[in-house]
Amino acid sequence: MPTTKQLLTSVQVARFVAQGFLRLDGVVPQEINDRAVASLPAGIPEVPYGTPPAKAFPQDTFIHDLLSLPVVSGALESLVGPGPTVDHHAVHVREPHEGVAQALHGDAIIDVRPDAFDVQLMYYPHEVTPDMGGTLSVPGSHLRRVNETDIGRVQNLRGQTRLTCPAGTVVLVHHGIWHGGRRNDTGRRRFMYKIRFNPTVPQVRLWDTSDLDDPEVTAELNRSFPWYEHATARLEIYNRVLLWRALTGDDSFDVEYWVTRVSNRPALRSHA
Repeated sequence: MPTTKQLLTSVQVARFVAQGFLRLDGVVPQEINDRAVASLPAGIPEVPYGTPPAKAFPQDTFIHDLLSLPVVSGALESLVGPGPTVDHHAVHVREPHEGVAQALHGDAIIDVRPDAFDVQLMYYPHEVTPDMGGTLSVPGSHLRRVNETDIGRVQNLRGQTRLTCPAGTVVLVHHGIWHGGRRNDTGRRRFMYKIRFNPTVPQVRLWDTSDLDDPEVTAELNRSFPWYEHATARLEIYNRVLLWRALTGDDSFDVEYWVTRVSNRPALRSHA
């Protein structure tokens, strides 16, 4: 197993900025998955807000080993930086044949920071099949602020995804993404373990920036999703550009001049 931290590329971070999530399918070894499945039914002790992961999760826990995986630690560092703290964590359970799904919602929407974001790690220690429901999410929704369950009356949106995945899958999501747990129609309990991480350093160029000028970066940031209307897609791209400027420290970056034209303020220019 590799031990070198695996930082994300610029293209991957741009994809996260556009979609609001990044999937790492089947990256957790089965030995850790087995320990997680054995531990999660009993629940996990609470962790005080702002606790460093090393203090929150002792070395003899599956969580410590999960976060120590180079692919996981590298992806987290690329998005929230070194030395993040734990906001909270929770075990989410969907019971067999429960017959009800969680309403579509966004987490902590009082958090409207334009230049920083938290990352929620969602870990699936066992396979999630279509009949098990999975976590529904709406790609590209994370920068469209809503108030918690104001969107709960919405049943389906074009382009939504319902997670099915192999055991050992980790999904990293922006704290604002619209999501909800789907009902479980099987006879087996479905587990998902979530940790929300807060950055403690500026989220500027934390990843492998060697491909920063790759044209695929702009292509990712210019991506549209089926639930967008033509005009509203511009708003999403505008907000992505603002976030990308903050993440790269490059105030000149733009896509189709959306931010450049809006930030043009001739009256503020000096005529001296």
